[in-house]
Amino acid sequence: MTDRRNSSRRSQAWFSAQGRSGMLYRSWMRNQGFGHEVFDGRPVIGIATSASELAPCNAHLTRVAEAVKRGVWQAGGLPLQFPTMATGETLMRPTAMLYRNLMAMEVEELIRANPLDGVVLLSGCDKTTPAMLMGAASVDLPAVMVTGGPMLNGKYRGQDVGSGTHVWKFEEDLKTGRMTEEECFFAEGCMARSDGHCMTMGTASTMACVAEALGMQLPGSAAWPAVDSRRMETAQAAGRRIVDMVEEELRPSRILTREAFENAIRVNAAIGGSTNAVIHLTALAGRVGVELGLDDFDRLVREVPTLVNLMPSGTYLMEDFCYAGGLPAVMAELLGGGLLHGGPVTVTGRTVAENTAPAERVDSDVITPLDAPFQPAGTGIAVLRGNLCPDGAVIKQSAASPHLLTHRGPARVFDSPEAYHAVADDPGLDVDENTVIVIRNAGPKGYPGMPEVSNVPLPAKLLKAGITDMVRVCDGRMSGTGYGTVVLHVTPEAAVGGPLALVRDGDPVVLDVPGRALRLDVDDAELARRRQEWTPPAERYVSGYTWLYTQHVEQADRGADFGFLRGGRGHEVPRDSH
Repeated sequence: MTDRRNSSRRSQAWFSAQGRSGMLYRSWMRNQGFGHEVFDGRPVIGIATSASELAPCNAHLTRVAEAVKRGVWQAGGLPLQFPTMATGETLMRPTAMLYRNLMAMEVEELIRANPLDGVVLLSGCDKTTPAMLMGAASVDLPAVMVTGGPMLNGKYRGQDVGSGTHVWKFEEDLKTGRMTEEECFFAEGCMARSDGHCMTMGTASTMACVAEALGMQLPGSAAWPAVDSRRMETAQAAGRRIVDMVEEELRPSRILTREAFENAIRVNAAIGGSTNAVIHLTALAGRVGVELGLDDFDRLVREVPTLVNLMPSGTYLMEDFCYAGGLPAVMAELLGGGLLHGGPVTVTGRTVAENTAPAERVDSDVITPLDAPFQPAGTGIAVLRGNLCPDGAVIKQSAASPHLLTHRGPARVFDSPEAYHAVADDPGLDVDENTVIVIRNAGPKGYPGMPEVSNVPLPAKLLKAGITDMVRVCDGRMSGTGYGTVVLHVTPEAAVGGPLALVRDGDPVVLDVPGRALRLDVDDAELARRRQEWTPPAERYVSGYTWLYTQHVEQADRGADFGFLRGGRGHEVPRDSH
């Protein structure tokens, strides 16, 4: 084994300190049973874990941490596990997105404040992965991501059931009488039958794949199921690798380059990934000083077909994706077609091209070839502009109904998602299949936190009439497990005076996805008059974190991060008080 002891390591400012300070640091650590020899200059590796029973996707990460520790010890490092908050969308109110920035702040400060030379980031659900990446990027110590892995495929009455995706389907079946309450209750247990995050290509799976595409996660590790023994092998390998990364001084700033972000955007299109990746990647880019605009997400994917046939856009689930070759097979296909940069370095110390060279596509139904894709090029995320969204909006084409991608219909406006839900089952609701449902005040500041409420269920009377989709427009987000013709992230949001605040019932809304347009067919003079009448909503929060959030959160097109967190702050520690 290579001798990695080095008295100049960052951690040795603590553990090699002379006099009272050094005695304090070492002696208190030794109450855990560590011998004096572990303070000899070897790399000290933090294991940041969001394990929590309040975040079911993350609950098993304590076991994953044990595997990471084995790897760190193997490589001659000292592993020290520490907890972070967990932001699980399944339970948190009003939305986990409200707390992504808080978690990123916590991760950043914990890494900086402690005697760490490198860190392994253990995440599970969809907000924990970007939050940890954002925090680690701002500190810029060597870091490697280990996501907790997807659940096993859900099984119900002989069919595969996808987490999240089938929630919406079962809800529709319940409303239309195709499923009873008892059947629905039973199906719940069939949907989530193991440790792990959503096994659809929802945001959790998307962000795991994005972390791998960025080069921040070991090749192939995004897709192993949470309960597969190879998930633990991957974690142990990450523990070994982070010790080498400390030796090599391989930091996030060397990995998270403009080319790496372009690769991640194209990979997201190829896997049929979540629209939430737009917000998280934009926020992460802001932490490392990479210029990434909303239009990049449209321009870079126009030539990229959807290769992965997974719910919610397709048929299969993450377990199938893993066994079909996982993300390396997708990246190899894109690289062979000239759609990826092969040169960016990754946490392995090798390039993207070197990592993907041994990849093999095993099942062409799950991962389709570039010359016979699941969906053709141009079916990824589209960025829309127009007088209804001057700073942009997005739509996931692969999850939308083709016949609605060009549509004109009257608006039916609701000032909150709750206002819509209160009348959605009313048989007298004045809507038909041409209506455009507009939900506003669901943006970063307005809700607050920009919840996943945009894909509201269709009115019950339309579901019973056999209508399966209609255009919905919102300044909020949509779960990556969701589907439908839903325009999201309308910016500026209504709460800050965006044009969405000016829409009235009956106004013609024009959606033209091929033309990348979303507009309100109302003349400028009338909109100007309405703007004169508009008054901003009263501030609801005067203290606490939610006040801080509403005062400093940026709009969706800038990643909904806090403006004061853009850019890195490095790993220098405040002056020692001992």
